[in-house]
Amino acid sequence: VLFIVFWWILAEIASVQKPVGYTPSEMPSSINADAAILATIDSLEQVDSIRFANATSFEKIYPSIPPPHHVLQSFPSLYHDDELVPNTLRSIWLNLQGYFWAMMIALPIGFLIGLLPIFRGLFAGQVDAMRYLPLTALVGLFTTWFGIDDGMKIAFLAFGIIVYILPVVVQRIDEVKDVYLKTVFTLGATDWQTIKTVYIPSVMSRMIDDIRVITAISWTYIIIAELLNRQGGIGSLAYIKARQGQMEKVFAILIVIIIIGFLQ
Repeated sequence: VLFIVFWWILAEIASVQKPVGYTPSEMPSSINADAAILATIDSLEQVDSIRFANATSFEKIYPSIPPPHHVLQSFPSLYHDDELVPNTLRSIWLNLQGYFWAMMIALPIGFLIGLLPIFRGLFAGQVDAMRYLPLTALVGLFTTWFGIDDGMKIAFLAFGIIVYILPVVVQRIDEVKDVYLKTVFTLGATDWQTIKTVYIPSVMSRMIDDIRVITAISWTYIIIAELLNRQGGIGSLAYIKARQGQMEKVFAILIVIIIIGFLQ
């Protein structure tokens, strides 16, 4: 309740008064404009200023922060006109595919680095350094390598998840308690039996919380990926609505993403 009240107060503070029926004049492009075009732009701005000054009735608009009730009222339009459900399902499907490939790659490599000293010595430093990669700057490389279709988006998401999940796998292996290792050693377990009965259950049980945190990161990257070759998806939809100035729909989409993250 307090959050909604605070949201409503911010919306009211950011609201502005606009003359009823007022629409700014369409300006010609100022790129490589000559003196005549610049004079036209100046005269149109003067006309707009006079119309604004002479206005007698105003209406309140919310250009940057829509109030909560406007956001709620935008959901029917998002559902019927903007295909909210298909776009959301598309983003979830891309996210799941990225997670699948990230886990298929990160888990084996993480166990190799965590369990074998030779791999730890060769690659542990590089794995930790991967966290500092500015992934948004790698979009151009992934576009070159994988094209601009869904394959690139899935590869980008998978790599973004691997960067964070791989060091976590190694860390969770180091956190396995010695008492369990000593117990299976006393019972005469082989190396594979130790991995299967101690390391894998212990690491996977601890990684549930890590995966929950990384889910939020993956939704950040899916927004970036969907901006390229916009073929649908909730990230692409949010970008389009922001460009169109429909901020109430942008806030509604953000609420959908938060709900998805909570359910995941």
